[in-house]
Amino acid sequence: MYSEICSLFRTIINNTFLSNTIMQGIIKFYNESKGYGFITDDESKKDYFVHSTGLQDKVQNNDKVTFELAEGKRGLMAVEVKVIR
Repeated sequence: MYSEICSLFRTIINNTFLSNTIMQGIIKFYNESKGYGFITDDESKKDYFVHSTGLQDKVQNNDKVTFELAEGKRGLMAVEVKVIR
């Protein structure tokens, strides 16, 4: 598990943003001790992986957030995640 998280961290550092589109969604699940979770996109209802290194704010389950998508090692992932206050 640790090596997977480190790999994801390296991916985030080297990621390529897919667009400048800022999306909105809800934190479906986030485990602070493990440093990852999932965001459900408001528009498509798809779930996207989020790693703690992609967070701009501290998040909790059910928080409303904005985010961007980047290509990760295993597919699309949320980055630049910010809580809507």
